[in-house]
Amino acid sequence: MNIKPSAAIRNNYNEIAAVCKTSGEPVYLTKNGEGDLVVMDIQAFSRREKMLKLREDLLAVEEGRVNGRIGHSIDELDAHLTGIVDEVEKKSRAI
Repeated sequence: MNIKPSAAIRNNYNEIAAVCKTSGEPVYLTKNGEGDLVVMDIQAFSRREKMLKLREDLLAVEEGRVNGRIGHSIDELDAHLTGIVDEVEKKSRAI
């Protein structure tokens, strides 16, 4: 865990940015010895957001399954996707 005083962002921005980029981990900034801010590389942040969204979606599906929501079989999904592909192909041939 990288912890720096908040003044470090002002005085050593490039160093902190390099730590974020190379480690892929956030840097925690403190103010008067207390946690204040978290700084992350934008790519690491985007990955984290996508992971959290995927977990949220998976949790919703699992909750639905546990509560008896009926999903679709693999064959039903395959037929649906095949229909979509066929429709897109027809439209692209018409153009």
